[in-house]
Amino acid sequence: MRRRPGDGPRSQVGPEDDGTWSADPYACALRAGRGPLFLRRADGWLLLLEVERWCAEADGVDLEVLRRCEGAVLDVGCGPGRLVVALGARGLPVLGIDVSEAAVARTVALGGQALRRSVFEPLPAEGRWGTALLLDGNVGIGGDPRALLDRMARLLAPGGLLIAETVPDPEVDERVRVHVTDARGAAGSPFPWARLGTPALLRHARRAGWHAVDQWTAGGRCFVALRSRSRNSSAVTGGRQARK
Repeated sequence: MRRRPGDGPRSQVGPEDDGTWSADPYACALRAGRGPLFLRRADGWLLLLEVERWCAEADGVDLEVLRRCEGAVLDVGCGPGRLVVALGARGLPVLGIDVSEAAVARTVALGGQALRRSVFEPLPAEGRWGTALLLDGNVGIGGDPRALLDRMARLLAPGGLLIAETVPDPEVDERVRVHVTDARGAAGSPFPWARLGTPALLRHARRAGWHAVDQWTAGGRCFVALRSRSRNSSAVTGGRQARK
């Protein structure tokens, strides 16, 4: 199965980080700036990962997303850093996190701020981020959407903004185990992942106490903007009052 834009992850795993994204062939693809690279399921299902797009500069669709960001931004699963660099160029405080050493190294080499860290580990400024990003399929991190949404709420300031990218197929709501592989068949360890269309993400978000503020498509990719719960009406997000 060939992937569609927005359908696959950049580079983050769940709480049980086993180095999957740090080892070849993923690290080799990032260092080279090109694929082919795939996620493979046990039944042979393949998802082509967009390594070349991730390693390029932010495109028009990316920039439309970044214009919506508020205050300090946390890019979860930042990959090779195109969004971190673009946000920095816009003058926004931004930090990328990724479990891949190669991803963090590439981000830093481009002038971005990034840490090698899982989203489920302690992070700087917890509870104070204005915006968090889960793009390029990173809404699937850990294979448990509710656990990830709960974690994102703890990272954001009250009333903070989460922008997530979903699978273009609205019917998708699945948990899978996959591994990274290249054209030669070299493979990493299996790990859990989730794939969600927009309706599925909205269902999980409502149950977790999030408020949907927007959804849109651009360039064949699908996005949702969610607002975290505010503790009071004067919650401040990255130095600005959170929009309701």
